[in-house]
This record gives sequence, structure tokens and C-alpha cells, in this order.
Amino acid sequence: MKTYKKHDFPVEKIRRFLEPGPIVLVSSRWKDETNIMTMGWHTVLEFSPSLVGCMITGSNHSFELIRKSKECVINIPTVELLDTAVAIGNCTGRNTDKFEKFGLTKESADNVQAPLIKECFANLECKLVDTRILNKYNFFIFEVLKAHAPLVPKYPKTFHYTGDGVFMISGEHINKRRKFKSQNL
Repeated sequence: MKTYKKHDFPVEKIRRFLEPGPIVLVSSRWKDETNIMTMGWHTVLEFSPSLVGCMITGSNHSFELIRKSKECVINIPTVELLDTAVAIGNCTGRNTDKFEKFGLTKESADNVQAPLIKECFANLECKLVDTRILNKYNFFIFEVLKAHAPLVPKYPKTFHYTGDGVFMISGEHINKRRKFKSQNL
């Protein structure tokens, strides 16, 4: 078994090791206003009900739209939308219709007012179910009410942010199901 010679590492850069989840595009709607934000700070919290936690900084325009509407759609793009996701993350929705600017298509959701993004691989309709740590940490806890995804490919090429403008593309998948004892994995 290999060992590693370790050195002090800047704690503000540890995201490089811990951020395994894909970059997502979060769409929101409050009254007649819609927006899209790029997000990498999310985590699955529970399987059933399906809960997802998301950190959205309070200065982000989507923060108030989502806080007020108590819902959003987490859209999962594939690598073909990498440049679009970066561009969305680098502009504000306060003065820009990001759907129009980036040529993305709004689709109606079944359970929320926020739009799905048609060009994304999957769409998760979410409602805000727990606000206990929202004010202190800007951490939203959503229940996924409905998921929309194609059957193939089973493992799409998503992209993951590692900090400093560097992304990792999802790659080889290794099936070790027979080695796991839990049916939930």
C-alpha cells in the first residue's frame, strides 16, 4: 500500500479534495422574476425523503428569490455546458435575464414555479423544508419533490469545481456493488 509524504496545505484550498459533487445550475422564480445561478456547494442529506443541502451566499441574487419563494430547481448540466455554467456564475441576474443571454430554454415544472432548464441532463424540483440554519449559515435544506432524468447515459459526463478556476470532468466508473453490504449504497 502506497504512503504519501505530506506537507502543510492551505486550509482555504481544501475544497480541491472535498468537492466531489457536480456543478449545478439552480433556477429560481419569485413573482415574475427568474434567475439561474451556478453552484457547487451542495450535499445529499437523506435518501427518503430525498433531502439536499445547499449553501448560497447571501449576496447572490438567487438567495432572496429562493428564500422568498421557498423553492428552486437544481439542474444538472453535462460537460457541454461547462463554459455556459462558468459564464452564468460570473454575471449577476439583478440586471440580466440569464435564460435569454445564454440561450437556455425554460420548461415548466410539475411541483414548483421555478423553471427547469431543458438543456440540462437532469432537473430536480425542490421545496425548502428546513430554515433552522439558513440565517446563520446561508444553508438551505430542500426536499426533492420530483426528478427528471433520461435513462441513458447512466453516468453522464458532469464537471466538478476544485477551486482556482480548475474543473475536473467525471470519468471512469467502477462497480463494486458486490463488495457492499448495505442496500442503500
